[in-house]
Amino acid sequence: MSLRKQARQLVVQMLYQIDLNPDITGGEVRRMIDEHGRNKTVRAFAWELFSGVMEYKQQIDAEIVRVAENWSLKRMAVTDRNILRLGGYELLHTDTPSAVIIDEAVELAREFGSAQSSQFVNGILDKLDRKPGEQPQPPANPEPPEEEDPPLKPGSPWAT
Repeated sequence: MSLRKQARQLVVQMLYQIDLNPDITGGEVRRMIDEHGRNKTVRAFAWELFSGVMEYKQQIDAEIVRVAENWSLKRMAVTDRNILRLGGYELLHTDTPSAVIIDEAVELAREFGSAQSSQFVNGILDKLDRKPGEQPQPPANPEPPEEEDPPLKPGSPWAT
């Protein structure tokens, strides 16, 4: 399993924790990531993703609701909602190829969600990825190289 995949799994678990226990602090999440991250690369990437999702959560949620026809965030399963938040953050705020992001999110939905989660997540993220009038892109599976730890965003309220 790739290091980035491990980090994304950890982020989904932390987002789930925050969603169900909103009183958890950033420091507590950071300690959980440090405790469960297998190595420095996983921990750094997980924290970058988690802090990014939290920083842009309102915007990401608004975009998800915009493209999710007849679905409110409250109606979505907790796991699906948080996988969508992670995928939404990566689509909107990183340079990772969208095909990689969507593929990883679908795999997370298969692992953590219900039988229908992968299709639901795929459909929402596909709509979120496309601009109005744009045609769907064929899926691709390249995983970006994992050469160095990604930097954390300075000034983020989740940065320690």
